[in-house]
Amino acid sequence: MKRTLSYLFLGSCAFAGGLTGAIFWQHSSHLQADSSKVPPPPPPAPSSHGYSSTSDRFEQVIQKVSPAVVAIEAIKPPAPTPTGRGSGKPVEESGSGVIIQIEGIKGAVVITNNHVVSNADPKQITVHLADSRLFHPVQVWTDPESDIAALRIDVENLPTAPLGDSDRTRTGQWVLAFGSPFGLNQTVTQGIISARERGQVGLGSTIRIKDFLQTDAAINPGSSGGPLVNLDGEIIGINTAIASHSGSNSGVAFSIPANLVKRIVKQLVENGSVNRGYLGVHLAQTMEPADALKLGLDRVQGALVESVYPESPAAIGGLRNNDVVLLVDGISIRNENHLINLISALPAGQKVRLQVWREKKTTVLEVSVGDWNKEKARLRGQ
Repeated sequence: MKRTLSYLFLGSCAFAGGLTGAIFWQHSSHLQADSSKVPPPPPPAPSSHGYSSTSDRFEQVIQKVSPAVVAIEAIKPPAPTPTGRGSGKPVEESGSGVIIQIEGIKGAVVITNNHVVSNADPKQITVHLADSRLFHPVQVWTDPESDIAALRIDVENLPTAPLGDSDRTRTGQWVLAFGSPFGLNQTVTQGIISARERGQVGLGSTIRIKDFLQTDAAINPGSSGGPLVNLDGEIIGINTAIASHSGSNSGVAFSIPANLVKRIVKQLVENGSVNRGYLGVHLAQTMEPADALKLGLDRVQGALVESVYPESPAAIGGLRNNDVVLLVDGISIRNENHLINLISALPAGQKVRLQVWREKKTTVLEVSVGDWNKEKARLRGQ
C-alpha cells in the first residue's frame, strides 16, 4: 500500500490542558566489548581550523551559538470551528528562535517562524532565554508568505548569533540544528545539507515563497524557528518543516535560507511589511517529462504557465497559456518556485526581459513587474 508523505510544520501544538501527542521514552542497552581485544584508536589529527576532531569543532560551535537560542511559547485565540465560531479553548504553540542584532534597532530581535506566533498577542508570547530569563516581545512582525517572524525584545546586551551567507552552502556540508523539540530546550543535533533549493514542499495556502535547504539533522515538533548553523557558527537557515509519515523526524527536514531571512526581516523591521513583485500568472506545480516532450523541450526546465489573469502585468506583457518561462533577465529558471521567488524579490515597476518557449520556439517579451501588495488589497475588496 502506498503511504502518504506529509509535510509538517515543526511547532508543537497543544490545547489548554495538555499536549495533543505523547512522548514515549525508551532506554537503550549496550553490549560492552572486550577492550583487551580492541586496539586503542589513533590520536586525532589536527584540522585546518585548529581543532583536533570534528566533535571538538561541534563543541566550539555549540558554545558559541547556544546562548542565543531561545524557546518560544505562544497562546493563540481559539481556533475557528466549521460554524465559524471559536472552539472556546486557546491554542498553545511552542517553538524555537534565535537572537540576532540588527543595526539601528534598540534591543535585540528574535527570528522564528510565523506559524509559531501568528495571531498571538505580544503579551501572550513568552521568550525563554538560555540563561532562564523570560521576556515578552514589545513588537512582533510577521510574514505569512515566507513563514518568517521577528520579535523585538527591549533588552540590551543579549547574546546573538550571526547570519551567514546561505548562497555559499553546499550539499554535504556539516550543520548543527538547535531548538526545543518536544519542549526539550537547548537541544542540538548534527547532520549535513542534503539538498538545496527545495520548493516542492506543500505547507498550506499562505506559504508562497519556498526555497528551502534540506537537511538530515534530527528535527522534531517544537524545533520550528530554531537555527541551522554551519561549522563557522553562522546561521545559514531557520528550521521550518519536516517530511514524515509519522509526524516525527525522518531525516528529511527543511530550513529557510539565511539570505532570504535577511531580506524579509530587513523589510519587516524597516517597513512593517514585505514588498513583493508579481506577474499575474497561474503556474503548473510541476512539469512532468512527458509534458516537456509534448511541448518540444528536450529537458524539464522553466515554469509552465497554465493561465494568465486578465489585465495583469503578464497579460499586458503578452504572456499566454502554455508558455514556458525559460529565462528572466538572462537567469535560467529551474521551476515554478524559482520564478515566483525571483519575481517576488523585484520592486514594482521594474521591467524584466522574459525568454519564453512558445509553439516549439523561443520568443522574447518585456514585462513590467506589478505590486503584489496592491493586488492583494484589490482582490480582498472584490
